[in-house]
Amino acid sequence: MDIKIKAIESPEDIIQVEEIQRQVWAGSETEVVPAHMLIGIVQHGGILIGAYVEDVHSEKCVGFVFGFPGMYYTPDGPRPMHCSHMLAVLPEYRDAGLGYKLKRAQWQMVRHQGLDRIVWTYDPLMSRNAYLNITKLGAVCNTYLRNVYGDMRDEINLGLESDRFEVDWWVNTNRVNRRLSRRVRRPLTLEHYLKADVQIINPSQFNSEGLPCPTGILSNIIDNIKNEASKEQPPVMFLVEVPSDFDALKNADKNLAIEWRDHTRQIFETLFESDYLVTDFVHSPGSESHSYYVLSYGMSTL
Repeated sequence: MDIKIKAIESPEDIIQVEEIQRQVWAGSETEVVPAHMLIGIVQHGGILIGAYVEDVHSEKCVGFVFGFPGMYYTPDGPRPMHCSHMLAVLPEYRDAGLGYKLKRAQWQMVRHQGLDRIVWTYDPLMSRNAYLNITKLGAVCNTYLRNVYGDMRDEINLGLESDRFEVDWWVNTNRVNRRLSRRVRRPLTLEHYLKADVQIINPSQFNSEGLPCPTGILSNIIDNIKNEASKEQPPVMFLVEVPSDFDALKNADKNLAIEWRDHTRQIFETLFESDYLVTDFVHSPGSESHSYYVLSYGMSTL
């Protein structure tokens, strides 16, 4: 596809963004950021970038990324940052690398604004998003937010608490610059981590319907994390498993989806409290595919 990435500023183009939201987050008009609000934010420092394809004699917007200036607080006082609020691509244009292209353009524009940090949230059980955010873009995470948006009414989130990772994208770091360079980073696979004796905290098992299920007693898993983290030399890394296709799992068994939410919520919160942070994500393909977050001990990472 011949894709054009450009900033969106005109009211006519912003109305197209409204329509993309309706298609991606189907089922609830209340989840749509209206055009008049997008226009006001863009006119006052917000960034709205679109992905366009040729459509007959005009350009059609098929995806966008949207964010706005914000603040975070340090011991030395408040500092500015960019809050990336939405990234969406129409279903028929997914798996074409548009999400990566849009985020790369956002990275360039935010740097021109003189900011060094971008934050956004995503569902930690969505492997597709984890691969983009952590593996390809180089974001890191040590913040878990419980039910941050309350009960959402769109078809994607209906019936499940809106837990989210809040990721940090430090746009001027070597880590991020290398991920976004033209030279492709040598990917690390599950085998690399297993050869280094990195422990899988919560290996899953597949049930008779072919769905991955959490195993082990959760309280024992939590106790194991705390015991390992309290050692004089804590493990440098852990692996935490999540479903490879959470959307399919939700559609097949909502109760199992809820079980995964509670299971991983407590594991991630315990690891973050123990000074671990998410630094990578790996996928192991096959008839029974597996996906894992890599969590690194904070002091050794920094």
